[in-house]
Amino acid sequence: MSPAKQPQILKPATAAQKLGVLLAATPSEFQADGVTREQLNVLLETPPEWLVELRLHGPHPRQVVAGKLGVSTSGLARAGVTEALTTQEIKELLVDPPEWLVRERATQAAVREEQQRVRERNAARAQ
Repeated sequence: MSPAKQPQILKPATAAQKLGVLLAATPSEFQADGVTREQLNVLLETPPEWLVELRLHGPHPRQVVAGKLGVSTSGLARAGVTEALTTQEIKELLVDPPEWLVRERATQAAVREEQQRVRERNAARAQ
């Protein structure tokens, strides 16, 4: 008889990343303990109130902030944005965008256009 398979335990930082939330803003119990894949799936399927609130209002991790602003995480770094931002702070930046945000959004748009051009070129070569 083989021993029972042990469930995979995710570190709190990994679980927070997969949930799209800032680890420092999660409850202390979440930060202290690992999360199994099964527990992660439950959190994704039926999120508790704290998770719903974090996703709605933040503070948000860098990757989420960058996505909501339409820039890259490198663009945030170039602009000196190092702190996590709330949904309200992101909305305020979008309503009255500072020069760095306008510039970084243009850069991101140019990158996306170039990626599309390369995809189309490669598709044409493949035919």
